[in-house]
Amino acid sequence: MAKDVGVEPGFPSKDYTDPPPAPLIDASEFGQWSFYRAVIAEFVATLLFLYITIATVIGAVRNAGCDGVGLLGIAWAFGGMIFVLVYCTAGISGGHINPAVTFGLLLARKISLPRALAYMIAQCLGAICGAGLVKGFQTAFYMRYGGGANSVLAPLPIGFAVFMVHLATIPITGTGINPARSFGAAVIYNRSKPWNDHWIYWVGPFLGAALAAAYHQYVLRAGPFKSLGSFRSAPSHI
Repeated sequence: MAKDVGVEPGFPSKDYTDPPPAPLIDASEFGQWSFYRAVIAEFVATLLFLYITIATVIGAVRNAGCDGVGLLGIAWAFGGMIFVLVYCTAGISGGHINPAVTFGLLLARKISLPRALAYMIAQCLGAICGAGLVKGFQTAFYMRYGGGANSVLAPLPIGFAVFMVHLATIPITGTGINPARSFGAAVIYNRSKPWNDHWIYWVGPFLGAALAAAYHQYVLRAGPFKSLGSFRSAPSHI
């Protein structure tokens, strides 16, 4: 005979409650300072991300071998910057710093469409400005070593994941998992090679973000199945 197990007093019956989905269009956001503050945070964070990482890439290429930081140093620069920037901006904008992340959260109904578009525009503009600063300060080295542009062949976990991804894929694709980073570097460098197959650095991350959003919604949180269970368990008044 099965024994009923009661819930201990003082403990909730559910471990987590999903917040309500964000409206697709929320015009009230345009009248809130927090909206513009978040957009500015995304712009500044992406600018700093591009500036530090491109400067690191140029330094690594300039000082090859044991004199430079190598692929490991580049991976640490990307992962470390993401960790720091997400930590600083998570409470302001959510710490996206990547159009693919913003796109995934839009699909998961965590942010509205106007906010997502504003974030993506701010991220791309920040990436262009960050790459432009590197070119302005180190013009000769920037043009000589490719300007950090790709060539085709939670804060700490996010930073570590970015670190591992860069460590594994830098030799293969240049690791264009951030479309804004690839776009900003290509715009400022403005040569033919960085634009070759540039669409890959948008389609790939956006497709991955869509799959991640679907995995979160349907597997981790099991939203549709919870709704179905609630519908079946609802008392009938017929």
